[in-house]
Amino acid sequence: MALNGVIKLIAAPAYLANAAANIYTPPNAAVYTVITQIHIANVTAGAVTYTLYIGATGGSTGGTELAKAVSVAANSVTYLPFSPGIKMTSADFLSGLASAATSLTITVMGYYVAS
Repeated sequence: MALNGVIKLIAAPAYLANAAANIYTPPNAAVYTVITQIHIANVTAGAVTYTLYIGATGGSTGGTELAKAVSVAANSVTYLPFSPGIKMTSADFLSGLASAATSLTITVMGYYVAS
């Protein structure tokens, strides 16, 4: 794992489930992750919503939302840019859910920094 601050793929494209599940967990206490962008693609013919959280594993606690019930139009994409970024330690989890399973794919970009 390179710790040079170069933006890279943090979480590969994957479907969002229709129940809260972990999307990304930082690797260990020796590094922290900075999320710079989240890309969400709707691969279906209908609008689908998503909610993202940062907090406990599999979390869906109110007040930890990065985005709540955001609608993505059919066959389109949405981007969430974070500048300068969201710092995540090894105790943080990025989790989320979609209103319909196998409808939205999520990709997370960012970089690692030594703690």
